[in-house]
Amino acid sequence: MAALISENFKFVSLFFKSKDVMIFNGLIGLGTVASQTAYNIFAFNCPCSPKKNYLYGLAAIGVPALAFFVIGVMLNRNTWDVVSECRTRKCQKLSLSAAFALLGSILGRAVVAPITWSVISLLRGEAYVCALSEFVDPSSLDHFPPTTKTPEIMARFPCKDIPAPFMNYSRVIERQLKYESQLLGWLLLGIISLAVFLLLCMKHCCSTLGYQQEAYWTQYRSNEQDLFQRTAEVHSKYHAAECVKNFFGFVALENQEKQLLEDCKGIKSVIPRMEWNRVTGVYMYREIDDTPIYSRLNKWDMYTKENNC
Repeated sequence: MAALISENFKFVSLFFKSKDVMIFNGLIGLGTVASQTAYNIFAFNCPCSPKKNYLYGLAAIGVPALAFFVIGVMLNRNTWDVVSECRTRKCQKLSLSAAFALLGSILGRAVVAPITWSVISLLRGEAYVCALSEFVDPSSLDHFPPTTKTPEIMARFPCKDIPAPFMNYSRVIERQLKYESQLLGWLLLGIISLAVFLLLCMKHCCSTLGYQQEAYWTQYRSNEQDLFQRTAEVHSKYHAAECVKNFFGFVALENQEKQLLEDCKGIKSVIPRMEWNRVTGVYMYREIDDTPIYSRLNKWDMYTKENNC
């Protein structure tokens, strides 16, 4: 029974690991939906004033989306790979295909939250109703009472704070604006879905790699990065332990850490800047044995190139 549970757990973990990008984007989308819902419930408050409604409604849709986009770009490690590449090598070895792949990776993840926020905002319709209520043409409404304060009256419809003669038109205006808002939301969602599909088709059509080759090198890069991070953590801990021991004469380590660091004797104590620069940068396009691949410019690249493997 324990073996069966262990095998099932291993299968589930492998499945989620293979779908990590999809799951990550899904979690971002769900988090954005929850944030947008909470904002509409607890924070959204239309000013119901001419000229202010429009700015407030557009800000409620656009500013959070822009903030999510900037945060998404900042949190993507590929962004800083590009910065490091431009700083250390002035982007001289950054090919056009690598630049396209990097920008696609950075923007692809960064736009998930902004698009989700914008689409959900349009589908809910509150911000759109607030923004455009003052621009509704009274002549499009049957038997709308004449008034000299049309912009002021129309701007107050989202708050339901309107004079009694206009109260009957509240639901009509809200229904009309929500229809427009939701139509724009569905159109935006459809256009983005079509654009993503076409970009993926173009990527696979222009790639010289087969689908299985791309899957293999994606797994290779993921495993390389995982091993690099774990090894860097152990190396930094070993170096820190040596420095603390030189200062105090001893270092307080757990038994598991002692065993781990005991196995690390003989490792490099200091890694030269030139070697760090080799592994700092972007994924570059090159060919080995006429097989084009994406690979990080690092020691493994140098080894495979020298040995033609």
